[in-house]
Amino acid sequence: MGIITSTANPRLKEAVRLRGRRERDETGLTLIDGVRETMRAMSGGAVLREVFVLPDLLPGPAASALLERLGEERIPIVELGREAFEKLAYGDRLDGVVAVSETPPRTLEELILPLEPLIGVVEGVEKPGNLGAILRSADGAGVNAIIVADPTTDLFNPNIIRASIGTVFAIPVAVASSGDVLTWLKLRDIAIIAARVDGSADYTMADYTGAVAIALGSEARGLSDAWGELARASVKLPMFGVADSLNVSATAAVLFYEARRQRSTVATRG
Repeated sequence: MGIITSTANPRLKEAVRLRGRRERDETGLTLIDGVRETMRAMSGGAVLREVFVLPDLLPGPAASALLERLGEERIPIVELGREAFEKLAYGDRLDGVVAVSETPPRTLEELILPLEPLIGVVEGVEKPGNLGAILRSADGAGVNAIIVADPTTDLFNPNIIRASIGTVFAIPVAVASSGDVLTWLKLRDIAIIAARVDGSADYTMADYTGAVAIALGSEARGLSDAWGELARASVKLPMFGVADSLNVSATAAVLFYEARRQRSTVATRG
């Protein structure tokens, strides 16, 4: 087909509607912005329906590798004019690729974990950027899975995909209610370390070895009481300024890497 230049093109408008959650929920589709993110989605098994490109923004080996793979897998590529592409792409972070992808199911039953997993649990986090950043930190720290409890946004929100730089497709992720997550953890004898502003222990004093889930709540409400009641430890980060807590994604990064440090030390000694 020719280049789509009109912002009123029906095919383009159909894709643009996926910026809204209602459309994503109804269609089971989402948008992936970026060369790197699209490649990671494909590597993670995502099923792409079509990919919109702006050729002027596609220089470099990464883009060439993506286009070659899209061709090998016979995924339709639709060329857009600049105005049409800017209507579809996310904000001003343009690198020439926006993919339409099916949203894969992510349930607790699908998680495949080692015998003593390190899991991150995020309850009720509202901001997609925070959840995306948590996924990125989890990937970096080698967390075995992230469980999103009582989500307030859909897991494959384009903003989450972008903030996670595509790691939402790379790390095992599940979505469930808090009650189901707590039951699931209890049945598997996975200890809970709850991050709370009023935690009783410094975060470095908790034991993150063995089968452990690090639980964090939303910035507005924190973790619900059920997590503190079942936790092996409730921990807090020391704060030396006027703020009483860090951003939840920053807190997650600190805890994930402290867990990684402890677990690496135990492994080395063993």
